[in-house]
Amino acid sequence: MAVRRLDGGLSLIDLNFQGRPGVIGAYLLEDAGEHALVEIGPGSTLDALLNGLEEAGVAPEDISKILVTHIHLDHAGAAGSFIRRFPQAQLYVHENGAPHMVNPEKLLASATRIYGDMMGPLWGEFLPVPEENVHVISDEETITVGNRTLTEYYTPGHAWHHVVYHDAEREQVFTGDAAAVRLQGYGYVRPPTPPPDLDLEAWGESIERIRHLQPASLNLTHFGPFTDVDRHLQEASGRLLAWADVIRPAVEIGQDRPAIVDNLTLRGDAEILQESRDAGAILGYELATPYGMTVDGYLRYFRKRSQASA
Repeated sequence: MAVRRLDGGLSLIDLNFQGRPGVIGAYLLEDAGEHALVEIGPGSTLDALLNGLEEAGVAPEDISKILVTHIHLDHAGAAGSFIRRFPQAQLYVHENGAPHMVNPEKLLASATRIYGDMMGPLWGEFLPVPEENVHVISDEETITVGNRTLTEYYTPGHAWHHVVYHDAEREQVFTGDAAAVRLQGYGYVRPPTPPPDLDLEAWGESIERIRHLQPASLNLTHFGPFTDVDRHLQEASGRLLAWADVIRPAVEIGQDRPAIVDNLTLRGDAEILQESRDAGAILGYELATPYGMTVDGYLRYFRKRSQASA
């Protein structure tokens, strides 16, 4: 089963990324006859999304709104392909990211520098979204799905176009990557820190903003709902800074990137095994947020900080 019913009007669709369940999800909202998605996933999982909608008994033609937390390929990559097939859907995206959904040339060039020949196999097709289908949102804007109201909060740090969606009535926050990555069945929380937008100070403030909403559940894109909110957020912010403390001195002594990646891999894998003793978890976390990309984000962050201080 690809669809997990969470409450009467909320379901989690497993997009089965790269053939592995429990890595990338999209949330289906249904209320008073209206249907919406929070996240849509990459182009490579569009068929899985459509199959999930069919399993949930929802026609894709009935999806009126697609709310994305940010424009990275694993969260928003399928939006253009979906909307071109089902043009009734409106994409809701933060004002900093909206231009890149209409014209993704720079976004795709940046991603290609990171993923190279793996762009296609990993992420599939990324088509522009027609401008008339893009609804630009700003901080604290409210969006309704039937009788359900979501409030968008700007949460940079992972990306400068990142938002979360708060359902105050149900005490839920759809966190995207702002609350990091955690797979179902595990307590381990791992920060996804890709280049080019990592900002540790802004991310720390964003985590505190989520905490102040006092949610009972964090609904992660990677992956699923978690109710131990305070512990989860504390581990997210703590590991974000702890890994910075590992990488910063390595940069200062001139250690090369492969060595830094190897050292972080040894540390991170040991942390996972200490908590779960499940080697399969290592593969799942690596698929959700690879060490190499994590290191690249920190390296760019420290380089920008150095340039700014100089």
